[in-house]
Amino acid sequence: MSTDSPRSSDPAPDEWSRAELLARIVTESQRHYADYSLFNQAMADHVGLHPTDMQCVGLLGMEPGPVSTGEIARLTGLTSGSATRLVDRLVKAGIVERLADPHDRRRSLVALAPEARRRIGEAWDTPGRAFGAVLESYSDSELAVIADYLHRAAEVGRAQARRLNSGG
Repeated sequence: MSTDSPRSSDPAPDEWSRAELLARIVTESQRHYADYSLFNQAMADHVGLHPTDMQCVGLLGMEPGPVSTGEIARLTGLTSGSATRLVDRLVKAGIVERLADPHDRRRSLVALAPEARRRIGEAWDTPGRAFGAVLESYSDSELAVIADYLHRAAEVGRAQARRLNSGG
């Protein structure tokens, strides 16, 4: 059976074999990654950022508070030097601000600038509603499975990135 979009002659999803379902998930995951990369590029272009900068902004937006440049390196997979250059670019563009670390005077922390948070949040309004509408069609138990899969797949992705980056 094809793992492309279902055709009217294809069996209903509940009639697919496990192998067909797994193949479909692999194909759709790869398609999702490619399409999300295109979306990230379009969103970055829309707000005037580089896609890597946009990814960093998204990650910073999920953090509960300001983070160190070292933490940005860990979150993004960048080297410490590349993370420092990324933060320098974002500070210069007014997207992030450096704040004094209240626990260590020798280092600074990075947080999204309030105006950038507002502007990027507005840019996310329409896409956020569209993605949310997709999720609304699922039951709570289906959402729990989706959340679990995404969490576990992200853990595997981070582990495989570390393995690949270490030459393994």
